[in-house]
Amino acid sequence: MKLITFEDIQSSGIGPLQCMDWVENAIARKSEAILPAKISLHPGAEGAFCNFMPCIVPDARGELFGGVKMVTRYPKRVPALDSKILLFNAESGESLAFIDGDWITAMRTGAVAAHSVLLFAKKDFQNIGIIGLGNTGRAALLMLAEKIPNRDLFVTVLAHNGQEASFIERFNDYSNLHFDIVDSYEKLVSNSDVVISAVTYFPDDICPDSCFKEGVLVVPIHTRGFTNCDLFFDKVFADDTDHVKHFKNFSQFRSFAEVSDVVAGRAQGRVSENERILAYNIGIAMHDILFAANIYKQLEKDDLTEIDLAQPELKTWV
Repeated sequence: MKLITFEDIQSSGIGPLQCMDWVENAIARKSEAILPAKISLHPGAEGAFCNFMPCIVPDARGELFGGVKMVTRYPKRVPALDSKILLFNAESGESLAFIDGDWITAMRTGAVAAHSVLLFAKKDFQNIGIIGLGNTGRAALLMLAEKIPNRDLFVTVLAHNGQEASFIERFNDYSNLHFDIVDSYEKLVSNSDVVISAVTYFPDDICPDSCFKEGVLVVPIHTRGFTNCDLFFDKVFADDTDHVKHFKNFSQFRSFAEVSDVVAGRAQGRVSENERILAYNIGIAMHDILFAANIYKQLEKDDLTEIDLAQPELKTWV
């Protein structure tokens, strides 16, 4: 079994457009995955969680991979989020790799958010509000900037402890991105055709209903902060039904479908420029496992560290 570190992945040269291709393939093939809902444990600290996410899924070539992702959040830890992935060959049962999941988590989540924007936002959208300026927020904007490089995007961010300056600086090389800074969630949301929230935890909803103009798309990556939208938005979409059916307002959604059903033509996406749409990108294990499998196949195995977890030589050993 191989150890794949953050540095191994980052040095592999995998770019945003490759990430978008992997996500698009994964979403189109969701029906082929064995995908139970994640198990979420809450150890007691405010905002802390431990999620365990299993999946078995064929890749684009039909090879069957499986794995489990563990992602934890402890607010007082730096960084607060951490994830690890165990990858195995689901045909033979061979353990293939133990993988640092932080790069995969940020990039696949950003790519999924960008996919939802391109699928559900109103035509020719330009005004994007981004809440949460860490790795996931950066990844989402990076994917959009690379995917639609010829469209001017006007990006509104919230002033927060100086993070907005480094966020904007990250995109200095993208002439199609233009930034504005505001001092409240209400101003950010009211100005936006698309709202991407990459904040991991909100204790309450962040804006009254009146802030969400007609035609807006809201993508709350970590689901928090927008439960009021559940009750009056025209349509709600999600990665997977089993991951959201426990939401307190699920039975009150006006219209609900999975993103993969829209991609496959089994459900309608946006049909009007006036529809308010909510896309809950919960984050499902098949995205992580397919990213992990593709990375595992792409990396040079001789350059990776070997982990020796040999099984007992005898069938019975007690």
